[in-house]
Amino acid sequence: MSDVAAVQDGNPGENKYPVPLDCCGGLNNVDYSKMDVTLMKEVLKYINFQDSSFCIAVIAIIFNPLFWNVVARWEHRTRTLSKLFGSPSLACYCLGFIIILLNVYRSHSMTVAMRLQARWDLMERTDVFYVGVALMVLGTVLVVGSFLRLGFTGTFLGDYFGILMEEKVTCFPFNVLDNPMYWGSTANYLGLALIGASPVGLVLTAIVAVVYKVAIRIEGPFTEQIYLERSQRRKLQ
Repeated sequence: MSDVAAVQDGNPGENKYPVPLDCCGGLNNVDYSKMDVTLMKEVLKYINFQDSSFCIAVIAIIFNPLFWNVVARWEHRTRTLSKLFGSPSLACYCLGFIIILLNVYRSHSMTVAMRLQARWDLMERTDVFYVGVALMVLGTVLVVGSFLRLGFTGTFLGDYFGILMEEKVTCFPFNVLDNPMYWGSTANYLGLALIGASPVGLVLTAIVAVVYKVAIRIEGPFTEQIYLERSQRRKLQ
């Protein structure tokens, strides 16, 4: 009999110790009513969710990975862009250029929302500012390092155009964490929010992180399948 069951079978009035949580129950055992949400409430009260700049930033955050995943999968299935531009490389460069412009607009829309909405006095501190600077430096290193390792076509979905890398990149920053381009970008936005003492920046950064997490779950298996298909083709040759 487990300790939990033993406690449950005894007299509740005689229990001197709290009933331990069953670890196998996972988050179902968590009493969310006892969570301290004071800080979250404090952050949210500074944010106007109906402000047009906030809504535009959210739309830009969600639209970008949705756009490039839909277009890249369409290209992988039909090769329409490669035929239209005359070569897979040129088509990939054109899509990459569009993605860059979309990301610039996303950053601009987030910056506008941070500038127009209220700052939080609690974040107006020197240590918070320098943490923000450190995050932006870290994020830039991850993004630039990732780009240098992958190259333009490796960064901008060249796999979907049939431009495959010979082997998986395992050196820095890929030996530190997976998907350093995405998480480096997220670190940049978080750093920008801290530097600007912007509660809305924190919320927008959280949305960026969630959207990237979803994108990774979608892109990862599909990209692995592309390389698996190449491996199978080589074995048949």
